[in-house]
Amino acid sequence: MNLLHPLALAWLGLAIPIVIFYILKIRMRRVPVSTTLFWRQIFEEKQPRSIWQKLRHLLSLLVQLAFLLLVVFALSEPIFRWEIREARRLVLVVDNSASMKAADVSPGPSRLEKARDQALALIDGLRFRDEMAIIAAGTQPTVRCGMTGHQGTLREMLKEIAPSDGPTRVKEAVELARRLLADPGEAETQGRSSVVVLTDGGFEDSGKLAESGDVKIIGVGSNKMGNVGITRFQVRRSLVDPIGYQILAEVVNASEATVQTRLEIDLDGKAVDVVPLTLEPGKPYRKVFEKTSADGGRLVGRIDRPDALPADNMAWAILPRRDIQPVTLVTEGNLFLEKVFEANPLVRLAVSKTAPARLPGGITVFHKTVPARLPPGPVLVIEPTTSTDLWTIGEVQQNPIVTKQDKDSPLMAHVRLDNVLMPEARQLKITAPKVQVLASSLTNDPLYAAIDRPDGKVLVLSVDLEKGDLPLQTAFPIMVANALGWFAGTKGELRESLSTGSVAELELPATAEPGKGGLALRAPDGRTRTLPVDGNKVTVGPLDECGIWSIVRPQAGPPTGDSKAKDEPKPILEVACNLASRAESDLRSPLATTSHASLAGGFGGWPIWVILAAAALVLAALEWFLYQRRWIS
Repeated sequence: MNLLHPLALAWLGLAIPIVIFYILKIRMRRVPVSTTLFWRQIFEEKQPRSIWQKLRHLLSLLVQLAFLLLVVFALSEPIFRWEIREARRLVLVVDNSASMKAADVSPGPSRLEKARDQALALIDGLRFRDEMAIIAAGTQPTVRCGMTGHQGTLREMLKEIAPSDGPTRVKEAVELARRLLADPGEAETQGRSSVVVLTDGGFEDSGKLAESGDVKIIGVGSNKMGNVGITRFQVRRSLVDPIGYQILAEVVNASEATVQTRLEIDLDGKAVDVVPLTLEPGKPYRKVFEKTSADGGRLVGRIDRPDALPADNMAWAILPRRDIQPVTLVTEGNLFLEKVFEANPLVRLAVSKTAPARLPGGITVFHKTVPARLPPGPVLVIEPTTSTDLWTIGEVQQNPIVTKQDKDSPLMAHVRLDNVLMPEARQLKITAPKVQVLASSLTNDPLYAAIDRPDGKVLVLSVDLEKGDLPLQTAFPIMVANALGWFAGTKGELRESLSTGSVAELELPATAEPGKGGLALRAPDGRTRTLPVDGNKVTVGPLDECGIWSIVRPQAGPPTGDSKAKDEPKPILEVACNLASRAESDLRSPLATTSHASLAGGFGGWPIWVILAAAALVLAALEWFLYQRRWIS
């Protein structure tokens, strides 16, 4: 036996004054009386009991010394070697992913609450010298509590594990737990270290993990619980229609029976489509919806079938807004050019035979005749016949063939010029420092180029539209649509809806100005956190909740006014986040509901000082009882 606090034995010196107090005789007070006759009679009657009186006195002394001995040994905290040898180190991995929010267990409102009850039972069963750590395994494995034997701390940290909409990260959490248990300073307890996982098994290779010698899995949930969920919901702008867009939706029936439901799609609260569905077991429904809208906004898809997991009954997507672009066309007359701009509902066209002295703003398009110095702002030049400050006109090329095309440029997205008939094109010698050749001929002469200048972007196409079939090809309106989008600053047709648990790098709009007060990320439930900004890019995630996440400018002070929506900062950029996981939507747990009562230490693991303190209290109560019964003095 060893003592953790051997100096506490010095309190045994209190036995000396205790013994002295019992040895000292109480001096009787002299009182004059009229006669001693009656007192002698009483003394003679009590005299035979004098031996018992001494024994009562001795028993009281022994009880006091025993009480002191118990208290002093409790203060010194004695321990046995076997207590150290049998100590355990456990890491509790709690799965708080989206599927753990399913309400298919009892008692408790969700699988996570059921797992929490199981974990509390394990914490209550910890023995003296046992240690435990807690790891949350949803969205991103996080150590919520390091190795400790304090049960109160473990209970508080367990209560702080909140449910999330993220995917299961049990395997990563188990690896993290193994690193916690691999402490070289605790080598003598390696044989009694283990990882305890509380999960519904909604991840790959859960069976193999359960076969690991150092991992014990406590399963929660039912293997017969069916669920219907939206597993994919994306939107992108149409490649042909300037105000059109396409919605890709997928609904999965993860149950054993045929299910009838309805898919409803709204755009900013206005109904877009309603589709009745009859879903076969395990077979997904997938469809692309073709719709039109120039305004854009928030798209919401929902199914009207309540089930155990609400997180996948709704999905969100962000449809980018299309703004009206003023276009000034300077031409002596070209039907193809006028019609390609008039056919675009996002263009407000103004046609002029000569360049106006004062441009109204927007995009300026020059056909053939070009001023010697291009005006500021975005400029599109088609079939130039004169030189400018950016290029020099050369000879006419006969039947140029496109041999090189920049397929990575957004200006050439879905455009092929190698099969287009072009009888004539002008040679261009571009003198601008920043130029990107989008299409070139066999002689390496640029046919289509983008020029970046401080006053505005410039596009130049040297092909003669009247002598070729380019205006009759589908490539021509697509080229014009791409050019309008490039001038407007749009980077793509798809603003992807992210899945929960994702980390993404987003490009901020030019109006963001992150240097003025910084930026913050606002969650769908209103939580905000500051964002690190690198130039015009920002990294968001991991996203642990379904809904619309917003990049906002943080408020300088507390909200004011009666309306919370009025005080919320206007979003700079919005990102849609959905569950989008078949594994999480499938609530049929491959693990049977189990428990590991053998992990609990029971009530026999109290430390010795607690037993000694309890014995001291019992002895004090016993002394009080014996004194009241007058068995001791």
